[in-house]
Amino acid sequence: MRRNVQVIDGARNCTFDIFSTPEEDFGQIFPADGQDIEFIGDFLARVGEAEGLRILTAMWDSREDKKRVHGIHGTLFYELDFKKEFYPTKRESEMTGRPRRQ
Repeated sequence: MRRNVQVIDGARNCTFDIFSTPEEDFGQIFPADGQDIEFIGDFLARVGEAEGLRILTAMWDSREDKKRVHGIHGTLFYELDFKKEFYPTKRESEMTGRPRRQ
C-alpha cells in the first residue's frame, strides 16, 4: 500500500505537491501512532541524512495529480519550523490555536 504525503514549504511559489510513498517509508517519516505531521529537520535528525535522502529521493519521483488522489495521509513541512508550536503532538486533529467550528 502507498500513502500520500503533502509537502508544504516556505517558498512563495510553493504548490503544496502531493507525493506517494510506500507504507514502510511513510512509517519512517511519521513514526508515532496517529502522527500525520512532520518537520523536515526532525525527520532528518531522527533517520540520518543518508536514509532521509533515500526516502525523499524515491518520494520526489512519485508526484501525484491532486485531482486524482484519494486522501492525504501526512503533511511534511519544510522551512516552517515556527509552525511546530501549533502541532505539539504532530497530529493535525490536535492542532492548537485552531478556531472552533460552530
